[in-house]
Amino acid sequence: MKKRTLGKGGPVVSEIGLGCMGMSAFYGGRDEAKALETFVRARELGITFFDTSDIYGPYTNEELVGRALRECRDEVVIATKFGFEPTDSGRRVNGTPEYVRKACEASLRRLGIKTIDLYYLHRLDPATPIETTVRAMAELVREGKVRHLGLSEVGPATLRRAQAVHPIAAVQSEYSLWTRDPEDGLLRTCRELGVSLVAYSPLGRGFLTGRFQSVQDLPLEDTRRNHPRFQEGNFEKNLGLVQKIQELAREKQCSPAQLALAWVLHQGEDIVPIPGTKHSNYLEDNVGATNVPLSTEDLSRIAASVPRNMAAGERYPPQMMGMIDR
Repeated sequence: MKKRTLGKGGPVVSEIGLGCMGMSAFYGGRDEAKALETFVRARELGITFFDTSDIYGPYTNEELVGRALRECRDEVVIATKFGFEPTDSGRRVNGTPEYVRKACEASLRRLGIKTIDLYYLHRLDPATPIETTVRAMAELVREGKVRHLGLSEVGPATLRRAQAVHPIAAVQSEYSLWTRDPEDGLLRTCRELGVSLVAYSPLGRGFLTGRFQSVQDLPLEDTRRNHPRFQEGNFEKNLGLVQKIQELAREKQCSPAQLALAWVLHQGEDIVPIPGTKHSNYLEDNVGATNVPLSTEDLSRIAASVPRNMAAGERYPPQMMGMIDR
């Protein structure tokens, strides 16, 4: 597995990471034994970058990641996030200094580690200036509780303001063949400032793999059923996008997932995709993307076959779209 560096002097990570969310939350069908097997296989395949959050579960995913990586702690980079504070009526975004510290100390306990390698603000708190939040996060760096700082789903202006307070190693944002939002200015700003992009959902929450032919293929408790792109009408239109990817994959003699991931990898050495899975066989298929070469001609054909804005529907329900800083 080749390595990539996050930001200027940030952590060195495997060029593909592992998103751990689905092992504990949102997608249904939890199986801790299988999840732990997937962690073992990930390490065997050379993956050193693991992504979690306190809201996944909530809390249980950090505990799982901590147990799974305890024996190889010094060989891996663990990223987690804070910002979603559970409330009696659901959850709210909280970026206040008091909550920054409280959340970090709780994550350290659940993960069973002394230092978080990469600590993200999960979503921007509209009631707290980003400078205030980042100063509090920087204090954790000075105390040795965090090594590097990150932000998730922030726009270019917010990133600039944050970077003026403390170096940001990475911005995490959804980026794939059906979600190209970072190309609207975020990627350009990241490159200007020396910040890497960590691409979550690089397989379109599994849709781009071709495994789903109907929304009925998803478990009843799977939150993707509430996402516009997975709902009736949009789902059928988006199958056409997947068919284009399948055709291109056949020509390259790889799987659709490998083609989609290879495309993300070829967008720049400063981009690290973190596809999520809880199954070892899907993990192995994903890692195979690192061996799929894409020429300039291949990339042009992909761009022509799967153009920007081809996906039908927003990527999140309205309330969640409202939390994204553009």
